[in-house]
Amino acid sequence: MGKRREWMQRRDMQSESGPEAVAVVGGGAWGTALALTALRAGRRVTLWAREPEVVEAIERRRENPVFLPGVALPESLIASDDLAEVCARAEAALLVVPSQFLRAVAEQVETVLPRGVPAIVCAKGIERETGLLMTQVVEQAMPGRPLAVLSGPTFAAEVAADQPTAVTLATAEKDEETLATQLAAALSTPTFRIYVSHDPVGVEVGGAVKNVIAIACGTAQGVGFGANTRAALITRGLAEIKRLAEALGGARETVSGLAGLGDLTLTCSSEQSRNFSFGLGLGRGQTAEALLAGRPAVVEGVVNAVTVTDLARKLGVELPICEAVRAVVHEGQPIPEAMAALLRRPLTREQVTLDSPIAP
Repeated sequence: MGKRREWMQRRDMQSESGPEAVAVVGGGAWGTALALTALRAGRRVTLWAREPEVVEAIERRRENPVFLPGVALPESLIASDDLAEVCARAEAALLVVPSQFLRAVAEQVETVLPRGVPAIVCAKGIERETGLLMTQVVEQAMPGRPLAVLSGPTFAAEVAADQPTAVTLATAEKDEETLATQLAAALSTPTFRIYVSHDPVGVEVGGAVKNVIAIACGTAQGVGFGANTRAALITRGLAEIKRLAEALGGARETVSGLAGLGDLTLTCSSEQSRNFSFGLGLGRGQTAEALLAGRPAVVEGVVNAVTVTDLARKLGVELPICEAVRAVVHEGQPIPEAMAALLRRPLTREQVTLDSPIAP
């Protein structure tokens, strides 16, 4: 409770628009795009990148050629590989690192981020060793810290190009509405619209599972199937997200929003998606190893195919599409066999209302 009280005291000293100084922890494409968004929202932004070459390129050439090439970065964006320097004066911290590295980075951030400063989780996935959602991981790594999660249908390049985008920012406790609304106000711009939610579980499950479904959609297109198949995978994939979210205490209605249906539709429909393009390569006969070799960015759905299904099995939740992706990517099942197994599943009644059970 002490850190939350400190957040309330900091909030009272800040302007109504929320925290002015924002630390973005993670210099990948999405971290860089969020840093640009925070600058456009009038914040003072420092960006931490693990790679010295990224920091040097941003400082000298005003570009992130490794993860977001071709995007001009303003002089006002300060980059550093010194985490303490980046976090020292921050009034909010965005954690934008791959899901399987989040715990280690969050533990480091906790040692240098001022007390009471909120952390916004921008990673999507489920931790491999524990089966925890990203906010649960950060709760353990940064105990007592005010937390929020930001998710939704976003391609980093389009956000960086200032194209209209809408996302969801969720906090757990309803009595922390001031935190959610102030953080939303601090990061919103005329083209980056943030909706507030109090269902971080639903928001996070949508972000984790959609990456796996995107691999399935890419694979289907790669083997030559068309729009009918993709539409079926997206729709039934949404049902899988709803089942898992509900089993974890989330709301199915949340999954019908930006962080669920919105993100799922985007990720499953474009080669801009790393997960979709990975599946596309699989469908065209390339191996997972070859597709992953040399990629600077993480394909989250490859790990999530295991973490999502492990968690679902533990909870007794059926996720047939996610299981098929796991079988193809990690267990060597031929794609035609996996597709045939999905189509041979027993016929069931489709869900017709939000209150009716969701058939697998």
